[in-house]
Amino acid sequence: MSDLQTPASPPQAGAASSDAPSLATAAADASSAQATGGRTFLPRNTLLRHLVVLVIGAVLAVLLLESTDLGFNAQIGYVAFYAIAAGGLTVLTGLNGQISLGHGALMAVGGYTTALLLDAEEPLPLAVVFLIAVALTSVVGAIVGVAAARLHGPYLAGATLALAVGLPGLALYFSDTLGGEQGLTVSTPDRPDWFVETIRTLSGNSASGVKWIAYIAVACLLLTYFLLANLMRSRVGRTWRAVRDQEVAAELAGINLGAWRVTAFVVSAAAAGLAGAVLALVVRLTAPTAFTIVLSLSLLTAIVIGGLGSLFGALIGSALLVFLPRYLRDLGESFDMDAAQAAEISYVVYGVILVLVMLFAPAGLVGSVRLAWMKQRARRTAARARG
Repeated sequence: MSDLQTPASPPQAGAASSDAPSLATAAADASSAQATGGRTFLPRNTLLRHLVVLVIGAVLAVLLLESTDLGFNAQIGYVAFYAIAAGGLTVLTGLNGQISLGHGALMAVGGYTTALLLDAEEPLPLAVVFLIAVALTSVVGAIVGVAAARLHGPYLAGATLALAVGLPGLALYFSDTLGGEQGLTVSTPDRPDWFVETIRTLSGNSASGVKWIAYIAVACLLLTYFLLANLMRSRVGRTWRAVRDQEVAAELAGINLGAWRVTAFVVSAAAAGLAGAVLALVVRLTAPTAFTIVLSLSLLTAIVIGGLGSLFGALIGSALLVFLPRYLRDLGESFDMDAAQAAEISYVVYGVILVLVMLFAPAGLVGSVRLAWMKQRARRTAARARG
């Protein structure tokens, strides 16, 4: 999904690297038309443009899922739930400027809610289960958001870190209901007949349970990014940017800073709840070990590597989280390492790559590419003005 946001003034060429966070969000805030010099093949109407991108994304997803094996389909499911949560965190951190280290705990709320509802004697339709998981996580996000509305920077990070550490522990306290350390096994819904027939007609492939879950995960990802992209381009998104960039000016303009920060937290929590629900289906298990602080840090890493404030950057960062360690592990095994050594080396190399990205692309991958394009465009404009 494209990260098409409110136009912002492009940064000047040669800006200091210490301004990387602000440059990253400035690049993400720039619309596609602005970043490409005003030329775009997409409609200029925001809703229509995002609908076109949604359809293109759906077509590409079908082609990808039908042209790859079941193992890759399962990995796409992992990318989907990471990207959904990272998209919500992009709204909170990249758009509103609040740092959260507790989104793994919010995903746990959605995951456990989904597991409990699907394990009922007469389970509700999957769409209803997802809506309940999103609603419940939004309520938790509102409570946390109200408590943290006056906190900034490391204080907010510390408060949400406590959430990430403490909330999954409730599964141990309520072990009779939530399964304790072993967690809950998730009962995945059966494939509907229309899905089996559609897949057979489209590609001639068999519609396995893994493929069905992958399609559900991708559909949730596309819908989430469509809604978030429109929200980020709306008056709500512009208000969040004002709160992020100019608190004093926003307050003087009559904007209630606390209320808008809570709103951003609720939207981000809703995305995390859906991500947790999708994780429960993909992994087929909800346990405290799946929602540790490592998950929250991984989500923050995804949006920083991809580019703050960019939905496409969140998607790229999530894909790297899933595929890069696996690729490095396979590469290590090809050099006659055993599985344990290859796994350890893969994370070391992965960490080195992240450090290199931060050093040479401090605005994130998407942000750095867009900044380079905008700087090149500014140079061409200056050259034409001098000539």
